[in-house]
Amino acid sequence: MTSEVESDALGEIDNLDKQLHDRFQDKFVVQPSLTRLLVSFQANKTRPIYRWYKYKEAFSASLVEFLFQKYQVIQGKILDPFTGSGTALFAASDLGIDVDGIELLPIGQHIINTKILLDTAFTLDDFERLKTWFNLQIWKQFESPVTLAELRITRGAYSEETKIAIEQYLGACYQENTKVQSVLIFTLLCVLESVSYTRKDGQYLRWDYRSGHGQSKKSFNKGEVLEFSKAITEKFNELVNDLEPPTQQLELFSTHNNQGKINLHQGSCLEIMPDFPDSTYDAIITSPPYCNRYDYTRTYALELALLGISEKELINLRQEMLSCTVENHPKNLLAINQAWEVALSIANSQTLLQAILRYLDSQKSQGVLNNNGIPRMVRGYFYEMACVIQESFRILKPGAFLFMVNDNVRYAGISISVDMILSDFAEKLGFITENILVLPGDKGNSSQQMGNYGRAPLRKCVYVWKKQ
Repeated sequence: MTSEVESDALGEIDNLDKQLHDRFQDKFVVQPSLTRLLVSFQANKTRPIYRWYKYKEAFSASLVEFLFQKYQVIQGKILDPFTGSGTALFAASDLGIDVDGIELLPIGQHIINTKILLDTAFTLDDFERLKTWFNLQIWKQFESPVTLAELRITRGAYSEETKIAIEQYLGACYQENTKVQSVLIFTLLCVLESVSYTRKDGQYLRWDYRSGHGQSKKSFNKGEVLEFSKAITEKFNELVNDLEPPTQQLELFSTHNNQGKINLHQGSCLEIMPDFPDSTYDAIITSPPYCNRYDYTRTYALELALLGISEKELINLRQEMLSCTVENHPKNLLAINQAWEVALSIANSQTLLQAILRYLDSQKSQGVLNNNGIPRMVRGYFYEMACVIQESFRILKPGAFLFMVNDNVRYAGISISVDMILSDFAEKLGFITENILVLPGDKGNSSQQMGNYGRAPLRKCVYVWKKQ
């Protein structure tokens, strides 16, 4: 039963949320064009090149094209501070716009760097070597395999036969020149999940019952686990089909004279953005991690292990990420940039956010949260995002747009209006909220939340802010 104190706290949150909604009401625009297909990776599945690696947290190239056309972003330089697999980079470049990206995770960095390599430095000889490699399945004859690097959370991910095949593949791969190596590793990264006993599921890797991994509560039947040679060859053929149009044999990306330049910064945007000059960018388009407990260091653990990330490096990556998991510790944001005192002050004075944080802290003290790290995560998420928004305002040119894809979330029965809280931050930092584009049809929330508190629809939006 809800106590009187809890009821008062929930009433306060509801009233503050309604006040904020009244303020932003004329900014909400239900946009029929923004389907879930467009605002997720799904629309990339049929796009050549974008479809190679299924980076499930990505938005689509079509979304970039839609927003840039709608808001007339047609030239200059743009930034994506949470680049992921680089969809915004390549879509903007194809539109003739120069673009910078920032990405922390090595899996995203490798995907982007390999695509840039194929576009700018790969030769016909390199490409012919790749075709020979897969036509002859050279790894099957290789007799000095390397030992597959593993993390604690990836042990047992492959059958013994698949593990041996991967080790042979890697051993043969390392005999090639660095450009060919990069593409071979990339091709392998694209199939790891399909040949494993795992499936990415947001907060963790789900394990097929055949793995014997011991997570019986979370185990399931993922269906067919692909045979390695079949999976890797089919993926390479997909690359070939995308890179080798029938009318232009052996031509790689369809480069054109006005293709924009791509520049990738490797690391955390909290560390990198403060070094950028004022008024540099003509637009920012991004989708930060959501405040939803998704831990990319776990869901991409197979790929990170293959890329040589150690246990210690994995822990460090988790802490460097934007606070979106219950294991994130508070960051000393003022030690990174003293100028963020402005952003932190705005977060401190945001009444809805503070009421939510007080409620979550009270739920923690009563021992009713399913994880005591939730209040710390939510606090860290909003304070860090306030700093990102402050930096974004500083580095954008006057009149430039910031486009952000994000989801609202729900914890302990309360819906957190991420869209309005962040838009309030943005306005106090100098942005105008041009629109909050709402996807038609609200999304639900976790089965646990619905089981305990009933279903509450959550908005999924694209924020459109304009620097005055």
